[in-house]
Amino acid sequence: MIRYVALRLALLIPTLLGVLAITFALLSLAPGDPVTAILGERADSAAITRVRTELHLDDPLYLRFGHYVADVATGHLGRSYITHRPIARELIQRFPATLKLATAAMSIAIVLGLLIGILGAIEPGSFADRIGTLAAYLGISFPVYWVGLLLILLFAVVLRVLPPSGYGGAIFLILPAATLGMRSIAMLARMTRASMQESLQSDLVRTARSKGVTERAVVLRHALRNALLPIITVIGLDFGAYLTGSILTETIFSWPGVGRYVLTAIDKRDLPAIQGSILFLSLVFVIANLVTDLCYAAADPRVAYD
Repeated sequence: MIRYVALRLALLIPTLLGVLAITFALLSLAPGDPVTAILGERADSAAITRVRTELHLDDPLYLRFGHYVADVATGHLGRSYITHRPIARELIQRFPATLKLATAAMSIAIVLGLLIGILGAIEPGSFADRIGTLAAYLGISFPVYWVGLLLILLFAVVLRVLPPSGYGGAIFLILPAATLGMRSIAMLARMTRASMQESLQSDLVRTARSKGVTERAVVLRHALRNALLPIITVIGLDFGAYLTGSILTETIFSWPGVGRYVLTAIDKRDLPAIQGSILFLSLVFVIANLVTDLCYAAADPRVAYD
């Protein structure tokens, strides 16, 4: 296990270097001038030339990339063109909000998704199974921004029981977490139902029932554990995606996370902020995948990495 983890961590270096190179190349080829975003369209040519020189934007591409790689190697992601603050500090300050939102959304998805899936697997074709299947299809079909706006309209405008946006206590977390977790609820419900149905028909479950094990223990202790691997895959991938891609949800609900920071950086053509954010989020996603792989061994002793 230790050797496997060390190998995966060693592979982080070429992976992140590739992400850095691709991001740098694409942003260099993208249309638009960051100096115009900084100074405005009415800036004179002397000011534009001065700022371009200060930011080394007129240097050759390979030289700029070399300087950037050297800075990243020392843990320095640069400074924002707009706020002039260190990007690493901005990301560290905003990531807890993103982590809080992702954890809440994933918790809701795990509870509701597993519950719907287990009930559907135990009694296929029942009323609960039909309702759960319909809810799963709707959850996958509806886009995030539509779900968010609908929840705001219902619970904030019509019923007036929840705040429409903002950052604060647990009450501010309900609507964005429900919006973000909607797709995972649907995916987990479908995956759990399919995996549980297959597991309930296995020899392991039949043997447990023949020994007089209670139905509750058969479902939760034997069938569910035997069906965990594909469920863990969905949880790990979705949680990693929540940590790196909740831009729409954070924007709709004015949530001060990394996703909203990235969107602002793109809108302002803040190249260092975009590059630093993508590199940081790539690191988070790779680590989330590593943790997911390690959870396989914890869920199923037959899985070994040595």
